[in-house]
Amino acid sequence: MPLSRSKVDLFLQCPRCFYLDRKLGISPPGSAPYTLNNAVDALLKREFDGYRQKGETHPFIKASGITAVPFAHPEIENWRNNKIGIQHVHSATKFCLYGAIDDCWQLSSGELVIVDYKAKATDKEITLEPKRKKNGDMVKTDRYLISYKNQMEFYQWLFMQNGFNVSKTGYFVFANALKDRETFDDQLSFEKILIAYQGDLSWIEPTLLDIRKCLETDKIPEPTETCDFCQYCLAIKQHLDREVTCV
Repeated sequence: MPLSRSKVDLFLQCPRCFYLDRKLGISPPGSAPYTLNNAVDALLKREFDGYRQKGETHPFIKASGITAVPFAHPEIENWRNNKIGIQHVHSATKFCLYGAIDDCWQLSSGELVIVDYKAKATDKEITLEPKRKKNGDMVKTDRYLISYKNQMEFYQWLFMQNGFNVSKTGYFVFANALKDRETFDDQLSFEKILIAYQGDLSWIEPTLLDIRKCLETDKIPEPTETCDFCQYCLAIKQHLDREVTCV
């Protein structure tokens, strides 16, 4: 069974939505395409590819104090393809797991570092740490940062399963659109910000086994309290139930 990185992340966010999607074919509503983000992603890939072809260190990598070059490999375009990605058949679950990376750099030591491009437009400090409420709960709008980390770790794991020597440290390259310009002039100005992240892969194997158990049962998992879609559906059901009772 093919299982993408994003579907694994869906399970982590909400087993119920994952079950409905993968087993019953009922997918959550999609969001609008991130066309500007995709444009930034494509331009960054093109920029780093120029140095990949020459086997040289990109000035941004050098300025960040990293001795590395963009990794030249015949499969790089497949690894970036959302429908192909880098793949691994997991023997314990029989899942064909895959994920499409943004980039991969090779250190002077020979180790590979996984690199993920992100686009932002903020005048605040860019961080991977989600904000917390006074009670310790994560701020709802920062949940995506956990998905960022899971994404990086899953890519690191996939490369390791394919026999590559992978550094535990991955890098996020944020292209941050600057909002302090006087005029637009049909241009956006960006600054690149590099954030290192130490991956923790301990969650992946247990999660894959949990996914297998989830799909093997005929019982739909309970709604997740932090899942907006589950809570939306529950609210509708409660409202309709009240209307029926009134009638």
